[in-house]
Amino acid sequence: MSTTEAQLETPPSAHEDESAMAESMTPESPQYTPQQLFRKQAAGEALHPGEEDSVHRHVMTVLVENTIGALNRVANLFSQRGFNLESVTVGEAKDPSQSRLTLVTTGNDRIIGQVLRQLEGLIDTLEVEDVTHQDHVERELCLVKVRCSAADRPAVLSVVDIFRATVVNITPDSLTFEVTGPPAKINAFIGMMRDYDLVEVARSGRVAMRRKLVFEH
Repeated sequence: MSTTEAQLETPPSAHEDESAMAESMTPESPQYTPQQLFRKQAAGEALHPGEEDSVHRHVMTVLVENTIGALNRVANLFSQRGFNLESVTVGEAKDPSQSRLTLVTTGNDRIIGQVLRQLEGLIDTLEVEDVTHQDHVERELCLVKVRCSAADRPAVLSVVDIFRATVVNITPDSLTFEVTGPPAKINAFIGMMRDYDLVEVARSGRVAMRRKLVFEH
């Protein structure tokens, strides 16, 4: 090759070098076996870089010894992992020395499973169960106060009858109702009361218990 030809050859630009390097460093989607793919999809985990985990609401029941600080230890375990407890209810169980908690939070199955295993290791914990995907009964109590005149009461009470709520207090300018049922029913009732002058809402939080169908084999 002559000197003139060597001088005419142009070396690759710096921009082309950077592009080639960037392509070589681009992360590729991980390769999963069919079993890994199935488990990740079932748990709601992201399959590709940049994707977010799929999360949904979980309802859990925890049986603990009725001792000072037991509820604190359970709640702290969730807060340390960055979970917001949407609902917490606690009360005496069949045995007065024990308490049953019902917890509601949002997350993917894998992370929630890790938290449940840690809950089982707490000193006061007797039993832990995630009833989200199991047949269970779920109820909540709610008190709703509505400001209404005597002229509006027939319309308000007609809605109350449909939801099978009860009047627990009445004043010349307001009514207070008690309604129980699954959260969807409570939300629907509160939504209907917003059409009137909704003053106050107090919700107990959910309680849940597993059930076995009568004709289940």
